[in-house]
Amino acid sequence: MRISRSRLTPLSRAVATLGALTVTLGLLAGSTAQAAQSQGGQIPLGTGYLGVTMHNTQTAPGSVSPMAATDGVQGIDVSHYQGTINWTSVRNASKQFAWIKATEGTSYKDPMFGANYTNAYRAGVIRGAYHFARPDASSGATQANFFASNGGAWSKDNLTLPGVLDIEGNCYGLSQTSMRNWILDFYNTYKTRTTRDIVIYTSPSWWNTCTGGWSGMATRSPLWVAHWTTAASPSVPTGFPAWTVWQYSSTGTVSGISGNVDHDKFNGTRDRLLALANNTP
Repeated sequence: MRISRSRLTPLSRAVATLGALTVTLGLLAGSTAQAAQSQGGQIPLGTGYLGVTMHNTQTAPGSVSPMAATDGVQGIDVSHYQGTINWTSVRNASKQFAWIKATEGTSYKDPMFGANYTNAYRAGVIRGAYHFARPDASSGATQANFFASNGGAWSKDNLTLPGVLDIEGNCYGLSQTSMRNWILDFYNTYKTRTTRDIVIYTSPSWWNTCTGGWSGMATRSPLWVAHWTTAASPSVPTGFPAWTVWQYSSTGTVSGISGNVDHDKFNGTRDRLLALANNTP
């Protein structure tokens, strides 16, 4: 039986109104969370990955340099978003290196890290781990220790790259000076724990805005620059003389992985990549 609106009691109308309001608020909350993530705001814990905020700052994420995929030493970066990966197929597709998400903030561990890290090693992929930074959650030292204890350690075995600090999003409420100190705190702690310099992943816009184009890491950390462009080479953040790794696409494909995957290029030969992995001249 259909009940007309006029026959609803005041209480029934109030309940109906509350229900509609609840649904509306739920939808707004969901859209707000999605917008925050895409704009590099308060990204929900566990959802961070290399380039998560680039989607809102690059006008054509699928457009890449025509040279990028055909020259240099090619690699990828992955997290649990790529699901189960056939690493033998990845290696057979001429992908020589990979960085794999291990941790985020002070508590999150990527659920696919263990499988990815082990299987990439067995397939002969030179691999390393990365940490998605949350500078508003704790000191740099706290997060560096968490990373080093949960996948970010290093060993000289010809297949392990130094860890990566993925620093992007907004400025997390920190001044440029405070952000510089946070990064240096992370760097110093990671080096004490592992003997290695941390690799810094960032975009020119983030680094220039949140650190003021700081040059303090130029002699300490190799730069992994995120810049999806049709140009033959990426823009480099102020404060760094050159790039070591270039993330040039977020919409690449590779055998062994379902869906899109980030594509990266190392700025040098395989011998130089091995030198980075093994900490040799």
